[in-house]
Formats: sequence, C-alpha cells, structure tokens
Amino acid sequence: MSNLFQNITPQLMKQHLKLYLVMGSVNCKKDPVEVLSEAIEGGITIFQYREKGDGALEGYEKLQLGKKLQSFCKQNNIPFIVNDDINLALELDADGIHIGQEDGNISEIRKLVGNKILGVSTHNLAEAKEAVNLGTNYIGVGPMYETKTKLDASEVTGPNMIRHLRQNSINIPIVGIGGINQTNLKPVITAGADGVAVISAISASSQPRAVVNKLIETIDESFPNK
Repeated sequence: MSNLFQNITPQLMKQHLKLYLVMGSVNCKKDPVEVLSEAIEGGITIFQYREKGDGALEGYEKLQLGKKLQSFCKQNNIPFIVNDDINLALELDADGIHIGQEDGNISEIRKLVGNKILGVSTHNLAEAKEAVNLGTNYIGVGPMYETKTKLDASEVTGPNMIRHLRQNSINIPIVGIGGINQTNLKPVITAGADGVAVISAISASSQPRAVVNKLIETIDESFPNK
C-alpha cells in the first residue's frame, strides 16, 4: 500500500483540508462509489469513510465498501481517512483515522497508527490544545451550524470558535464541520479554517460533481488573500 501521506507536513495537510468529503452509504441517495467518483472529479481534496447511522453496513460489507472507496482515492492521490474504527483503518491500511472526543486516547491511537494522518474533533480551546500537544495532524472544529447528519452532535460553536482558537495560538491545520453548504461556508474560512468538511450537501445531491465545483469556487473566493 502507498505511504504517500505518512509524515504529512502541516502545509500539505492544510492544502488537503480545502474540501473534505465525509460520508458512508447511509448518507447517499445513489451508489456511494458513484458519489465519491463524481465528487473527486469535482475537486474534493480529502475523503473520510464514515459508515454510521441507521442501516449502516457492518463487518464484511463495511470492509468491502471501504476497499472500493479507498481504491478511487488512491487512483487520484486523495487521502483516505477512516472515521473512528481503528481496526478497519489498520486493516485497510488507510492513510489516516479521525476520532471524536469519546473515541479513545489520542496518545494510544497515535502509537497504533504510527505516522498516518490523525485527525481529532474538538469543540473548545482546551480540547484543541490537547490535540496539538499530542501530535494530531489536524483538528475538526464544530459543529459550525445546525446539522441533522450527526444526531449526537455537540452544541453549535459557530465560526467564532475557529477565530477564538486562532487568536489563542492554535496554528494546527483546522477544518470546520457541521451543517456547512455553499451559502454559509465563507464565514468558516474567513474565521481561520483551512477548509470545510461537508457531508449531506454533497452526498445527498443528485449531482455531486456540480455541487463540489460550486463549493470549491466559493472556498477559493473566501480565502482572505484571494
């Protein structure tokens, strides 16, 4: 398997966080392989396999879908990240894993995944500082807005939380997540995020490629130096 994204630099990590697609089969209105393929053609820069929720695949089926999605990412040099499931991430030799605050000890998971990408969901300054100190490659901050995708989501933090982190010397790569779409992503970028993570805005669309094109265009227009 490719080790292309091991020991990834912060600068390269920031570039890959530009448009982060997070999804599993339950988020898609059509074949998830087709959704990912179209999203990659549209310009997503990183992908997270998050197979959760009612009707989510398990065991062998979950593994097989992961292999198919991973194959498309490899062909296009897109980092393939697994959500929460450390065993699946290691079995697939994924490029990385993303964990929440309740998904295990950051230090222990870092030892297990070695030099792979490690992302951690954070909701405040204390969690962000801990993630930085324990060698996380990036943090997901949110939820930015109300979201129906993650039913157990924390209280909405809004883009101001990202601004607060940046003002308190959190310089690690940051991706904003939670309820983000084309109409509300700009404040997330201007607050200091390196990119945005999107689930339903892309996965539930009948035209993922077109949606991704528009998201990329809006992201590019949102960066302060543009």
